[in-house]
Amino acid sequence: MSSSEESIRLAAGDAELTITPANGCRISSLRIGGTELLRQGERYGCFPMVPWCGRIERGQFRNGGVIHQMPLNSPPHAIHGTGRDTAWRTARVGESEAAFTYDLAAPWPYSGLVTQVVELAPDSLTLRLGVETYETSFPAQAGWHPWFLRTLGDGDGDRDGNGGPGEGTAAEGGGVKLDFAADWQEERGQDHLPTGHRIPPRPGPWDDCFGMPDGVAATLTWPGQLELKVTSPAEWAVIYDEQAEAVCVEPQSGPPNGLNSAPRLVTPLEPLEIVTTWQWRRL
Repeated sequence: MSSSEESIRLAAGDAELTITPANGCRISSLRIGGTELLRQGERYGCFPMVPWCGRIERGQFRNGGVIHQMPLNSPPHAIHGTGRDTAWRTARVGESEAAFTYDLAAPWPYSGLVTQVVELAPDSLTLRLGVETYETSFPAQAGWHPWFLRTLGDGDGDRDGNGGPGEGTAAEGGGVKLDFAADWQEERGQDHLPTGHRIPPRPGPWDDCFGMPDGVAATLTWPGQLELKVTSPAEWAVIYDEQAEAVCVEPQSGPPNGLNSAPRLVTPLEPLEIVTTWQWRRL
């Protein structure tokens, strides 16, 4: 473990992980045996989505009879929460584990505490997010947005990906192969928001939310190099593979626009908690 004002570094076996608390508490690097798994850049890595995930329709959500307006950072919608644009505090750091917090603040209209715990092992990474309220109950979501490199090591990351529906849905091309099984796909409207209809999983490319009521489970395979499994007890995951450089598997506590369509209240007695584990093995 090492740290500076800009980054926290954890290590376990040949796994090395870097977190940048000042840049939305994102994981800016995950290296296995010296090989980087995450797309590099201040907007990439893996960032927590909190206190909402994906898009909010026109940036508006309701809590009881009160309508709140969030900044339209992805016009005409608000996207991915405020946590990724916030400097987090480092609560504790060990050789392979660290915890971070920040206080909810404007433009989010409610006070509360957000916590992220990062636990690195030689063959796995476990991430935990929690949202607590100090007083008033409010709807919230939490999840993660990892950018997994399509090609590990040298390579241009180009691909000609495709997938097919059925028991398993797969995307593959010149790099990573993605396999997952979903009970349904949230039908996406022209405004990129779920329409409220559930449909059988369709072929990619995707910028879509999938329902996995038995828990999120997806496997990324870089042939001849590495297999990585993303799991979570959460019931939703957004799959995004429309960029040549990376593939995203995003476990989250509710669907896009869920503050409106499927609100989950954080109360003084019921905080919001979500966990995901990435487990890998060499091929």
